[in-house]
Amino acid sequence: MKFFDVQTSFYRPLWLRIILTGVCLGWAIFELSTGAAFWGVLFGAVGVFLAWQFFVVFDPKDDERSEKR
Repeated sequence: MKFFDVQTSFYRPLWLRIILTGVCLGWAIFELSTGAAFWGVLFGAVGVFLAWQFFVVFDPKDDERSEKR
């Protein structure tokens, strides 16, 4: 089990993946605009990680196959 496992069936709906990624990236922009560089970079990194996991390597068909076993 990975520490941040976002490759589960909970994240299958596209609207949920878009909202989570958008909130993290939006909050990063907010933090950077208020001068909180640490939090901006932290939330930006989480947003980029989620974007990579949800839209580049996420395959909901893999999850369906593992549930049938």
